[in-house]
Amino acid sequence: MTDFLQDHPNGQIFGLDEMSLYLQATTTRLWAPRGQTPVVRVSGQRDHVHLYGALNLRTGHEFALPRPALTSIETADFVRDLLCCYPDQPILLLWDRANWHKGEAVRDLLAAHPHVETVFFPPASPDLNPQEHVWSLTRAGVSHNHTLPHLSTQLWSLLRFLSDRLFTFNWLEHYAPPILLRQL
Repeated sequence: MTDFLQDHPNGQIFGLDEMSLYLQATTTRLWAPRGQTPVVRVSGQRDHVHLYGALNLRTGHEFALPRPALTSIETADFVRDLLCCYPDQPILLLWDRANWHKGEAVRDLLAAHPHVETVFFPPASPDLNPQEHVWSLTRAGVSHNHTLPHLSTQLWSLLRFLSDRLFTFNWLEHYAPPILLRQL
């Protein structure tokens, strides 16, 4: 990452990850008056949609789109959509080691776009991926302890939540050398 920012001071850095959204409430601890046990209604449906998300670590803007599957082809399509938003800027993608990040469609896309670089997080370290934190905040704001009536309602609530906020994550301050931060 240090080399990337030194070589491309105006480059964009993204934490990228995927999640699956189900029409089921996610539950979490909460306070309730004594004797008034909260009730969380749960849907028996297993309908779901996959979402790809990329957090711009320099601006806090979230770029998220639903996709029908988690595959190399869908990953490449998502990265292509991201490239449309930053057509002339160098991009560094930080992502996990999911198989769909390494497939042929992704390799072909990266070969065709040399201004896109990738860095894989170490295995079993989701806490390093800022996009994981965005998913967690979004679930807390949209689906914890209640169920929305339709998957499409839940999806649009989630996308609205993502678009209405900046997600300031001090990842760069934690992991970039101090001399580099003075140049940002």
